[in-house]
Amino acid sequence: MSDQFPTVTQYASPDLIAAIAYEGLPRTADPRWAESGAPDPDTYGRWCGHMCGIACLRMALLARTGDAPTMFELLDGARKYGAYTEDPDTGAIRGLIYAPFVEYVQDVHPLGAETHSTLTVPGLLALLDGGRLVMASVHKEIRRPENPAPGKGGHLVLVTHRQGDTVHFRNPSGHTEQARTASLPTAEFAGFFAGRGVSLI
Repeated sequence: MSDQFPTVTQYASPDLIAAIAYEGLPRTADPRWAESGAPDPDTYGRWCGHMCGIACLRMALLARTGDAPTMFELLDGARKYGAYTEDPDTGAIRGLIYAPFVEYVQDVHPLGAETHSTLTVPGLLALLDGGRLVMASVHKEIRRPENPAPGKGGHLVLVTHRQGDTVHFRNPSGHTEQARTASLPTAEFAGFFAGRGVSLI
């Protein structure tokens, strides 16, 4: 499964993620921004950092159906359901918000979805064993697991399956090929995992 499963990143240029994440490259400088479906570089730059969940959904759709809308088509759909909000004063973006996102997925796409506000590692493994994909809330620095976890949550990865005590996942903000198509022992994964997520059927 791990070799065949599609990989989608929240940034249009996977090879620039390291520069964006760690070297200060402006998101608007991504030359492939139009591939995301964004109307212009500024809109892309404003939203791409918030689209880990949208990338997870696009991967799930590609895996299950072989087809998927663009990232920004999915984002626009999710926004209509309230899966993202914007502060009227500061413009700050909040999301992905699970409950309206699940409603959007169930209403619009050929996938089942369920919110898990409390999810243990054994619970996550049970969902995987039941054939589900799991959008798991982790700290973004799971892409560098050789370092101690600086926290839990704030970023979504798509956990695709497990082999024994190893979980395999796709990281939409992975800065290397290994970080994008990743696997970790459950004990290490737990250090980054916030104990919540969304499962997709």
